[in-house]
Amino acid sequence: MSRSVNKVTLIGNLGNEPEIRTTAGGSKVATFSLATSRSWSGAGGEKQEKTEWHRCVAWNGKSTGMGLADIVEKYCKKGERVYVEGSIEYGQYKDKEGQTRYTTEIKVRELMLLGGGGRGADFDSDSGDSSRSRAPARTGGKAAAGSENTFDDFPAALEDQDDDLPF
Repeated sequence: MSRSVNKVTLIGNLGNEPEIRTTAGGSKVATFSLATSRSWSGAGGEKQEKTEWHRCVAWNGKSTGMGLADIVEKYCKKGERVYVEGSIEYGQYKDKEGQTRYTTEIKVRELMLLGGGGRGADFDSDSGDSSRSRAPARTGGKAAAGSENTFDDFPAALEDQDDDLPF
């Protein structure tokens, strides 16, 4: 039996304030754009950069707690750095002139706040809570408690120093 996977992982910055809507059925949905960038040196040594924009959609789950759309509404602001995990979905619709338009969206399943005041926490669409809070997401381990940034919480990160990765 073959298996397929539709999984997207992005780390980027919100390009605008999230748009929050409520459906006729009462479900809350948050839509936001996420910018991811890469840079490289061109043939002549000049630095080049390319930014990709991703339309992300987060729904409140069926849980009674705070859902992903609530989290986006409360904590995500323009410029915030976030980690998003989800699936890619393609769609199409007819506009007012009858033209077929195509959409590409990231259906968010998990969201982790990476910026701002060491409050890095992750949220998933199933539970909608931050019980798996990860304060080290931005500040690194013990910095949340006020000490220097260290990798004490991640000893494996110090072991493999001679890899061939370009970053």
